[in-house]
Amino acid sequence: MSEAHPGRLAVAAVRGLSPYIPGKPIAELQRELGIHDIIKLASNENPYGPSPKVRAAMARAIEDVWLYPDGSSYELRQALASHLGVDPACVTVGNGSNDLLMLLAEGFLNADTNAIHSQYGFAIYPLVIRATGARAIEVPALGPDSAMPLGHDVDAMLAAITPQTRLLYIANPNNPTGTWVDSAPLKRLIERAGPDTLVVLDEAYFEYGRQRGTQDGIPWLAEHPNLVITRTFSKAYGLAGARVGYAISHPEVADVIDRVRPAFNLNSLAQVAAIAALADQAHMRHATGETMRELTRVESQFKRLGVWTAPSATNFVLARFGVPAGEIYQRLLREGVIVRPIGAPGLPDALRISIGTPAQNDRLLAALQRLIQALRTS
Repeated sequence: MSEAHPGRLAVAAVRGLSPYIPGKPIAELQRELGIHDIIKLASNENPYGPSPKVRAAMARAIEDVWLYPDGSSYELRQALASHLGVDPACVTVGNGSNDLLMLLAEGFLNADTNAIHSQYGFAIYPLVIRATGARAIEVPALGPDSAMPLGHDVDAMLAAITPQTRLLYIANPNNPTGTWVDSAPLKRLIERAGPDTLVVLDEAYFEYGRQRGTQDGIPWLAEHPNLVITRTFSKAYGLAGARVGYAISHPEVADVIDRVRPAFNLNSLAQVAAIAALADQAHMRHATGETMRELTRVESQFKRLGVWTAPSATNFVLARFGVPAGEIYQRLLREGVIVRPIGAPGLPDALRISIGTPAQNDRLLAALQRLIQALRTS
């Protein structure tokens, strides 16, 4: 019998993909190194966690966990529509905003089309584009000497649009760089993209970015039917483990997403958690306020250590160390600190580091000071 290779049966577009690798879990590092005093600053999670009201709502909802969830997430969609001031027909929910980014690709792309994303944009964009067989067009980021180094080049993104372009993904603020585009050029991008190109404005870090002046895209929806906004409860609301995201779009776009959306893609605990989180805006504002204050402190301390950081309107920083990032990353792991290598061409010396609590950040900074001193004297 010949050797079996069932993987060859996969479609060519999928065979050519490399899987997305998330930040290292705490339990994995415990198994690898046998240490237990670990802090994770790798995945931009909210260290303050969800509202107590969320925990209580989830505890109550577990009594009915034997029942299938509401497949339409009716109550959550109504709550979101009320909170955002939009028609419920414009709201689609997903298993995290990643789910919606993928569903948009499935609904609007094929091998005869293309989609645009920025260099150093969210790593999921090229994966979901290529999985459909569509061409992924990567637009170079702004240079190191620009006012927003590593940021999106709006003019270059507009110039890359062709008659076959169906989607343009742009995160603002951006992950993994933390950079952002000001509202005026971003709105110009949406206006000039044309009716045949959907601009997917990824506002995963919306609640953090607003504190540094980034846009709220919701008011633009009425005049731009080609705009799709995606947001998440994973960051500011502290629900990364529950996986709740949502999109706001023209009802016709929402209808397309709903056609490819898996049944019951949002479990019952996640639905009640998100509703309760929306109802406790004070908790969210406190958590994001504390984080952005810490971001300012951490940025100043990195500058003191001689480490360059990209401008950030998020709950993380991209830091460049001038030496291969893998070495810094491994040394920090041995200190019990998990961060995230960027792993992108052109950024071999870069780490993405989430902003934790003051105590966590103090531990990170102390570890980095020891490592940097050791590198400079070696």
